Amino acid sequence: MTTATHGDARTLALTALTPIAWGSTYAVTTEFLPPDRPLFTALMRALPVGLVLLAITRTLPRGIWIGRAAVLGTLNMGVFFPLLFLAAYRLPGGVAGVLAAIAPMFALGFAAVLLAETPTRRKVLAGLIGVLGVGLVVLRGTVELDTVGVLAGLAAAASLGAGTVLAKKWGQPTGVGPLTVTGWQLTAAGLLITPLALFVEGAPPALDAEAVGGYLYLGIIGTALAYWLWFRGIARVSATSVSFLGLLSPVTAAVIGWLALSQALAPLQVLGLVIALAGTVLGQIPAKTARVETVLREPVVAAR
Repeated sequence: MTTATHGDARTLALTALTPIAWGSTYAVTTEFLPPDRPLFTALMRALPVGLVLLAITRTLPRGIWIGRAAVLGTLNMGVFFPLLFLAAYRLPGGVAGVLAAIAPMFALGFAAVLLAETPTRRKVLAGLIGVLGVGLVVLRGTVELDTVGVLAGLAAAASLGAGTVLAKKWGQPTGVGPLTVTGWQLTAAGLLITPLALFVEGAPPALDAEAVGGYLYLGIIGTALAYWLWFRGIARVSATSVSFLGLLSPVTAAVIGWLALSQALAPLQVLGLVIALAGTVLGQIPAKTARVETVLREPVVAAR
């Protein structure tokens, strides 16, 4: 195994902590946060953390990056957060997490259009395996599904898939790290969500100690740390490979729901989670395969 391969593996392992953290969002939302306030919850997750990161990094976007930060913030957080929390409020944690894990299929399509990356058969197969796992959990589970919640979960997956691919396409400004870019996007998302939350949901609710603790966890672990690792991973490896790590989110959400919230898992749901995990692993293979295929083609070119 080459040094580059070792580096990619370490990067992917660290980046995998992001969807694992995201998988805990559903339990925290339903157990500790004020009920039926998806926009306020999205706002609390985005704006305070974004402003803190801006204060720490002391760097603002300039030129073309003002618009890019706004677009990325909208896709990765401004749209993703409200839809994610709407799904979390209306669906069991495992189901909501699985829906968000369809993002790899969206990412493959967006990468083909925006990055001119032709999806390999292996990655398409990995995506279909992931969708199969999703189907087993969502369509054959012993839970009642809410249509609005399902649509919100699917739209959240599409938004995150597009944001991930665009983040890869645009990269980062010279001399600017992923923590700074994370702060830009969270602030942009928070400014987008604030008027919408006030208009739709009204004044902020009263917060008890559990809610404050839940928001602190989501802000520090589930947002600042998670997105720093996410954008760091996108900068170093393939966007689609990073996107496939999202399949770890439903595994985490379902396990937490089972262990901590007494949510029963039918045998087919367990099988679906295992299949989703298999899709995650398969989605990481093509990069290595591509290097092997390049080496195998070189003698043919030389012979000509």
